[in-house]
Amino acid sequence: MARPKPLSGFPEYLPRERMVELAVLDTLRETFELHGFANVETRSVEPLTQLSRKGEITKEVYVVRRLHADEHDSNELGLHFDLTVPLARWVLEHSGHLQFPFRRYQIQKVWRGERPQEGRYREFTQADIDILGQGELAAHHDVEAPLVMLEALENLHEQIGLAPVLMHVNNRKLSEGFYRGLGIEDTLAVLQLVDKYAKIGPQATQELLVSELGLTSSVADKCVQLAGIRSSDTGFVQQVRDLGVSDPLLEEGLTELVTLVEQAHKRVPGRLCADLSIARGLDYYTGSVYETELVGHEAMGSISSGGRYDSLASDGKNSYPGVGISLGVTRLLAPLLAKNEFVVSRSVPTCVVVAVDNEDTRSGADEVAALLRARGVPCEVAPKADKYGKQIRYADRRGIPFVWFGGLVGEVKDIRSGEQQPADAQEWMPSDHTDLWPQVLPAE
Repeated sequence: MARPKPLSGFPEYLPRERMVELAVLDTLRETFELHGFANVETRSVEPLTQLSRKGEITKEVYVVRRLHADEHDSNELGLHFDLTVPLARWVLEHSGHLQFPFRRYQIQKVWRGERPQEGRYREFTQADIDILGQGELAAHHDVEAPLVMLEALENLHEQIGLAPVLMHVNNRKLSEGFYRGLGIEDTLAVLQLVDKYAKIGPQATQELLVSELGLTSSVADKCVQLAGIRSSDTGFVQQVRDLGVSDPLLEEGLTELVTLVEQAHKRVPGRLCADLSIARGLDYYTGSVYETELVGHEAMGSISSGGRYDSLASDGKNSYPGVGISLGVTRLLAPLLAKNEFVVSRSVPTCVVVAVDNEDTRSGADEVAALLRARGVPCEVAPKADKYGKQIRYADRRGIPFVWFGGLVGEVKDIRSGEQQPADAQEWMPSDHTDLWPQVLPAE
């Protein structure tokens, strides 16, 4: 069989890289659960009618069909492209068993049929948090959700050396109110074009607003001026007012954005700024919107995004407004792993290799290993009863720091220093706790 070729857009990690990903996921889970978010998992497929929305993502949905489907297979399914649309369906199905506000986190694979490139993949892992209400949801949750994600990212900065982040925030009410004040009726179309601002720049955005939406040059120019406003504090309010546009929805959005910016500066100073070019192309956002970049790696684009949605989940009788934010785990890690931004102390979990004198005594070595594992020490028994030198080299090639010789009361060798000491399997632990499990560190 010929060597298989990699499938573009579907990253697969080696053990060392997977350890970095697991360290990230562990930190995310711990942070989310500390804030009271419960874990759920939804199915991978949804009806196409659920996935086909007006947002830019519609054209990227992967369709799922049986190979030998016939005319009786009427349900068209697609792989979910995010975790928010499936959550809306899940909440409607299970609302009778939930207590609101409902706080959930979800870490799963998602799929998008876009052109693969650095930071963009066809299959990738996302980590989401959402807070949903029944009928209504207090505005303070719009502040809480992004701050929880910022705390998780700050924990990753401290624990594994991930670069610091900067979250850019806006409010759809502010933008839509501004466009209404200009007399624009199709505000969503404008938002979806303005969402390209960071990629194509002000001039190209202005031209698209004129050529594709038929806006006058002066109105398009006002839209571009609004998108160009960015402030690390509440100074954006006066900049908006200076554009001379008024609308009640605009005022509501300004007030909500001021609250978010002020609260963030108290909790995570320097990690959040108002950026009125942030629009989010998906049609279900109705309030605060967030996009986050990794400082020093801005070319990667947004690694975490989300916002407020008031009408995504509704059965016609009850509505479940929510606010959520998603972290693209693969989008964040894959480029950094490719650039060797992290170091892993070893490629396997094993802390100790239990040496085998000969195959007749393997059961004794298995007993030692079982006792060590029962006490939380990851270990394995040598695969062959080779000379001790070969068994030590086996451990060394895999980065395993210790080799155990003898029975339950034997000797343990630190193969890095060459030091060998008596050890009892009922008591022994590595003197340095960081040797117990592989450590993820930033590359120097």
